[in-house]
Amino acid sequence: MYRFMFLLILGLFLNGCGSPEVNDDVERFEITVSAAASMQNVLEELKKNFEEKHSTIDISFNFGASGALAQQISQGAPVDLFLSASLEKFNALRDDGLIHDKYEQNLIGNEIVLITPKENNNNIKSVEDLKKAERISIGIPEIVPAGAYAKEALNNMGLWNTIENQLILAKDVRQVLTYVETENVDAGFVYKTDTQTSDQIQVITSVDSKFHSPIIYPIGVIKSSKHVEEATLLYEYLSSEEAITLFEEYGFTRIQ
Repeated sequence: MYRFMFLLILGLFLNGCGSPEVNDDVERFEITVSAAASMQNVLEELKKNFEEKHSTIDISFNFGASGALAQQISQGAPVDLFLSASLEKFNALRDDGLIHDKYEQNLIGNEIVLITPKENNNNIKSVEDLKKAERISIGIPEIVPAGAYAKEALNNMGLWNTIENQLILAKDVRQVLTYVETENVDAGFVYKTDTQTSDQIQVITSVDSKFHSPIIYPIGVIKSSKHVEEATLLYEYLSSEEAITLFEEYGFTRIQ
């Protein structure tokens, strides 16, 4: 009898000292990040790292062409943080007062490269060899920064008018990459970082940076964000040495 009473009391005591209840009332935040399509792979990894450190913050990405993303922001889309592949598109938003003036900077750089399908049946070995190609893909220059850089370089190399009729325009660099991988085009211009995920293409050459404007990715918190504090935490993390090192591992270039 005494043993039974002892075990009963012990059980009640241990139950009272068990694990604390999980607090389901902890406030969670979702922040929306509009980012250039060329950043998708590295940002997905950085998201995991960030959310491990900040368990109450969830990141939702909206990837696309920087011009299209900037237009969405200017029209009032509920975005908290913007990572652009175009200084021009970013600066236009800043000039309109849409970027938080305390939380904006140039983050990282990149390169434009000429690629072909793995087989390279047209034996393209340089940008000048594009005259051998029947179809060449670039991003729509008005909205896709990689396309704008490619057009600028081709103009400065005196080749734009020669190949303009062979162009297949794409909505973003990912689509250019797909066109080349599937051999729907003979060549294309993408960022160096885009080529690291594909074994179905050849990188023919990097485009000499003297032929185009500097490729810089700016980052900024949107002034109208309802979660400025949380967006700022992500902004600061993406600017950290840990994040910049990972950007470099994915092929981006550190800004000196």
